[in-house]
Amino acid sequence: MDRAIVKKHLEQALEHVALGGQHIARQREIVAELTNRGTDVTEAIRLLTNFEESQVMHVAHLERLKEELRECDEKHQAGRSRLAL
Repeated sequence: MDRAIVKKHLEQALEHVALGGQHIARQREIVAELTNRGTDVTEAIRLLTNFEESQVMHVAHLERLKEELRECDEKHQAGRSRLAL
């Protein structure tokens, strides 16, 4: 994939991970608030679990994109080295 496209996808993935972290933090607050009120937290915990599972996938995708960007940079560097010879 073109480096510029990988870079754009990487930026989007970083945003998704950041937003996911915010959603998880807020949902944990909601679970705590509901627990303190003695309210049923079943659905709130289910949603938190979904957020956490999604976050694992977002982070894995981010790591794959970082690796792909490194590979693009290595190929680019190798191409430049060959041109210098």
